[in-house]
Amino acid sequence: MLRCLLVDDEPLALRLLTNYVERVPFLELVGTCRSALEAMAVLQKERVDVLFLDIQMPDLTGVEFVRSMRPEALVIFTTAYEAYALEGYNLDAVDYLVKPIAFERFVKAAQKAQDRLAPRGGAEVAPPAPTPAAPVAPTPHPADDFIFVKADYHTQRINLRDIRYLEGLKDYIKIFAGAKPILTLNSLKAFEDRLPSHDFVRVHRSYIVALSWIDSIRKNRIYMGEAIIPIGDSYADAFHKLIEERNMH
Repeated sequence: MLRCLLVDDEPLALRLLTNYVERVPFLELVGTCRSALEAMAVLQKERVDVLFLDIQMPDLTGVEFVRSMRPEALVIFTTAYEAYALEGYNLDAVDYLVKPIAFERFVKAAQKAQDRLAPRGGAEVAPPAPTPAAPVAPTPHPADDFIFVKADYHTQRINLRDIRYLEGLKDYIKIFAGAKPILTLNSLKAFEDRLPSHDFVRVHRSYIVALSWIDSIRKNRIYMGEAIIPIGDSYADAFHKLIEERNMH
């Protein structure tokens, strides 16, 4: 039995996929979710073998979810847009189902997942032991130079100097540090209390920015590379006052 999770913001699509799952003997339904954020919570609690994942969803798209979360479950994308097919396969998706999804096509995708998971039941051969490398002394860090966050089924260290900004998504935080954003279950208020206030400033109910990464400020917009961060009305006075204190007259 393959334990599967259905993720789609359209109730009709979820009902159709649920019906399909119930008709396939080797599929077991773990649950249904209306967003990628809901799916993340389920994946942290339940074992899921196959993820039927819609792409176009609010807050976090299916592609963004896979890039940031890298779920252990196999992914089968479901979408109404064929244009995303190449990107889906680049993320090692098992299959790509275009809506409206026929039952025969759904079964074929499920069989692909079953075939890919089949080797897991066989005997595993231990990989050769790696050649031990010479130990490298860790670089010392001041006490407040990094933080640890739980993300992608592990605890990850993030250097504060790498954090450009943080975006709040309901109960989750997207941390922009490095090439790919890091998604973690937390609140923006918790980060606001933890991060050093001399460099990290709350500028919006959904954003905290690192002053050292700001390129420019125009009216109520902060420009950081390609990102444009809005300044909320309730945060504008305090933020502009802080910038004015650092301004060269």
